Amino acid sequence: MSRRLLLAIEALSKAGGVTAALLLIVAMGVMCQMILMRYLFKAPTIWQTEVVVFSATAAIFIGAPYVLMKNGHVGVDVVELMLSSPNRRRLKCVGSLLGLVFCVLMTIASAIYVYEAWEGGWTTPTIAAIPLWIPATPMAIGFALLCLQYMVEIAKLLSPRLLAELTPPVAEQPATDTPHHQALGDVK
Repeated sequence: MSRRLLLAIEALSKAGGVTAALLLIVAMGVMCQMILMRYLFKAPTIWQTEVVVFSATAAIFIGAPYVLMKNGHVGVDVVELMLSSPNRRRLKCVGSLLGLVFCVLMTIASAIYVYEAWEGGWTTPTIAAIPLWIPATPMAIGFALLCLQYMVEIAKLLSPRLLAELTPPVAEQPATDTPHHQALGDVK
């Protein structure tokens, strides 16, 4: 993979992160509006619940590549810390390959679902009757972007030179006596 392509994919992941943040802001705003309408003005809410659920769900799928890029997922690294550096890299590579395979399968499955929802005219069973292809599309897009980001992560693992080129330099910080990782069972 060329450096430009990797940077373009990471730019897409960053755009997905920004989009996810905006979708969560929309969901919170609509939720507040829904609460005001329902409890303060005793007005019915028809579309708000679906917008909140679909926006939050879209944020999860579209924001996932950004989380992967920033290594922001929650993980237990007990086994990883016991391995040597080369074995740790191999383990990350196997995990990334398995993640890529899963995401490819989910991209295909979700694209089929979007197509079937489009062709079948499927809608939500509520009074708003939102076409189901609309809330399902972010799932397909998110998994496709996640596939691309997994390919970037695998390329970084296979080429340490590429990782050094893509990783921004870290500013020098004063040395401290505390390690970066807390050993299992240690108390700070």
